[in-house]
Parts: sequence; structure tokens; C-alpha cells
Amino acid sequence: MKRIYDPTDESDGTRILVDRLWPRGISKEKAAIREWMKEVAPSHELRKRFHEQANFDEFKIRYREELMGDPSKLPLLK
Repeated sequence: MKRIYDPTDESDGTRILVDRLWPRGISKEKAAIREWMKEVAPSHELRKRFHEQANFDEFKIRYREELMGDPSKLPLLK
């Protein structure tokens, strides 16, 4: 797992973007992703809260709650 802004590397394996918004300043060629899975990304509210408070431990808990609250997302993650 790595940030989309980090340089690509041969050892990256399959690159999948999990975000609702396309990253600013990154072309599709530079991103070198195989799939964009915005449907399993954190909600807008959760994302905003994280950027305001930067509490990753709370973010992880709430993001898992979001995923578990919508069983249709689980097969996409597998």
C-alpha cells in the first residue's frame, strides 16, 4: 500500500486507487493504476473529518464500520 503521489516501482504489483476523488496533478498515465475503486473509498464525511482532525486510529475504526455497514462492498475488496 502506498500513496498515489509516491513514485511507481516495478515491485508495486497491481496498483488500485481507492479514493472518491481523482488525485490532483496526477495523470492517468502517471498513476499507472489498473482499477479505480471509488465505490469502496471512505465517505466524503469521513474523509473530510480525517483531514480536519488527522486522527488515523479513529479513521481506521470508522472506515471499517462503513465497509461492514454495506455488505455489497465486501466482495469488491476480496
